[in-house]
Amino acid sequence: MRGMIHVYTGDGKGKTTAAFGLAARCVGHGRRVLFVQFLKGGGAESGEITAGKRQLLGMEVMRFKEVHPLFDPAVDPKILAETVRKDFAKAERLILQGDFDLVILDEINNCTAQGLLPVDALLTLMESKPQNIEMVLTGRGADSRVLEKADYVTEMKKIKHPAETSGLPAREGIEY
Repeated sequence: MRGMIHVYTGDGKGKTTAAFGLAARCVGHGRRVLFVQFLKGGGAESGEITAGKRQLLGMEVMRFKEVHPLFDPAVDPKILAETVRKDFAKAERLILQGDFDLVILDEINNCTAQGLLPVDALLTLMESKPQNIEMVLTGRGADSRVLEKADYVTEMKKIKHPAETSGLPAREGIEY
C-alpha cells in the first residue's frame, strides 16, 4: 500500500485531535504509529498524548523540550530554531528507518511558517519517506509547496472561539 501525505492546517482548533483520531484508527488495525510533537514540550502533555501513551499499544510518542514563544515569551528564537532543527533531524532518522506505518509531525507547519525549520527540509522528508508510510503534517501556516505535494489537505477554519469572544483560557481536556 502506498502511504499518502495529509496536511491539517488553518486557524481553527482540532488539527492535533484529528491527527490523533487517525492514529487511534491505525493502531486499532494493528499498525505502528510515531507521533512526533514539536513546540509543545515545555508544558503539560495534551490529553491526546497522555491517552496515547496509556491506551494505544503500537503508538510511540516523541515530545521535544522546545516551547513556542506563545507559551513562554522568554524563549530565544535563535535557540528555538536550533533546537527544532536538531529535533527534526532525530525524527527524520527514525522515520527513514521505515518501522512505522503512520507518522504524525504535529505542529511542523508552524515550525516552517515561523522560520524555525527550512521548508526545504520538510519537502525533502516528504519526498524521501519510505513509500509505505502514511504521513500527517499539522499546524498553522502550511507552505503552499507542502500543500501541493500533499495528497489530502484539510483546513480547519475558526468561525468563533471563546478565547476571543469571552477571554476564556484554554481548558484541560477540551483545548489541550
